[in-house]
Amino acid sequence: MRYLVRARVKSGCEGALLKAIQSETIGQGSVAEGEYLRNMQDARLCADGTVRWVEVCYCPTPLQEERPYWEEYFKVVCVQDAHDRHKCRDENGEESWACGDCDCTARLEQKLRTSSASFLDSLHGGTSSSDSSSVDASLGESQSVKLG
Repeated sequence: MRYLVRARVKSGCEGALLKAIQSETIGQGSVAEGEYLRNMQDARLCADGTVRWVEVCYCPTPLQEERPYWEEYFKVVCVQDAHDRHKCRDENGEESWACGDCDCTARLEQKLRTSSASFLDSLHGGTSSSDSSSVDASLGESQSVKLG
């Protein structure tokens, strides 16, 4: 399944997070190790100060494996289905492990890219966030997943 993750960098963790990304050690030890780098490469900083990315997760509970790794640097605010769960080929049993190469969230990911600043650029001190209202509006049909 693919999820839209909204999180805030924990105060004082920016430098450690940047170092973990640059040294490619973020998520080290996780079965989803390489996914963390891809997530940070694609992550966007939104006007409300949240960092957002689309994450592939096969756990029975969203981010069950990933949460401890993310929570080292982030306060996870919200995890939502990034598309209709019933159409997910992995979730509905049509094709196991389909989410890895699926393009079901391409429109959402494009909207994030064009309406929000690169999180990595901002972490490097390069850009500021931009308006995320169009992204928020497009997520009205997404289902929130209870955290915690």
